Amino acid sequence: MSDSLRDRIERYYATVPLLFAEAEDFGPLRLFVRKEPGTPYYGGPSHAQPIAQGASAVTAADIACVRARQRELGVPEAFEWLAEAAPGMRVLVEGSGLPVLERPLMDIDRPVAPAPLPDGVKLRVMTADDPALPAVLALPRLAFGQQDTALGPAGPAESLSVAAELSEDGTVESVRPTLRAGHKTLIAAVAADGTPLAAGHYHPAAGATEIGGIGTLPVARRQGLAPAVTAALVEHAREHGVSTVFLAYAQDAVARIYARLGFSPAGTTLLIANQPARS
Repeated sequence: MSDSLRDRIERYYATVPLLFAEAEDFGPLRLFVRKEPGTPYYGGPSHAQPIAQGASAVTAADIACVRARQRELGVPEAFEWLAEAAPGMRVLVEGSGLPVLERPLMDIDRPVAPAPLPDGVKLRVMTADDPALPAVLALPRLAFGQQDTALGPAGPAESLSVAAELSEDGTVESVRPTLRAGHKTLIAAVAADGTPLAAGHYHPAAGATEIGGIGTLPVARRQGLAPAVTAALVEHAREHGVSTVFLAYAQDAVARIYARLGFSPAGTTLLIANQPARS
């Protein structure tokens, strides 16, 4: 990974949380504290990362201070950082008792061709008032609830049930302002009958973005929906001034899909196991 790409990703990680949070510094570590309850948040409710110029100076005492503040706030003790930017931090975090997960990164620096869609399925950039928004927001829970990429039983009925829960608990309303402000772009593959089948999103900042939340309704898998959504997100981001597009993955099977679209390895992000997923 070139220094310039690393710098762009590191700058993105340092900038995008500020769309939704205030920063509190603890020596060489920065803790992001969301401004309002319920605000859609990149990186979990309150995560910490090394400040770029101080990454090499992180100590066990700094980590302990951040964790104490997170406990005071009543949020998960979450850290997320670019491994190459702070190579010694993993040992310290694990030494404090927190389990660390690796999430390899991939970026794309070439044009991506639109992926084919099944008959009747169309891609849609979601607006804040789109009636399908609750069902689109339900997709990650259903998609990631089944860890592999095989066909599964969850379908439209389960999607409607989760969508109702998200409407009732305020999640849907909390997302609408972020879409209106352009802080989040959400693209869905929608069946002819209006059922969202797959979706993904990106949060742009500092001329870069990480694509995330790409998930397919388990009953609709193996139709090329995830690659189609991914390609659409890449092109939409570029059309709106984003020059650096990257993503993280957890499974090799998924990485192969991204590689076929033109993504290539771009380093590793580290995070705490079982911390809340982004957004």
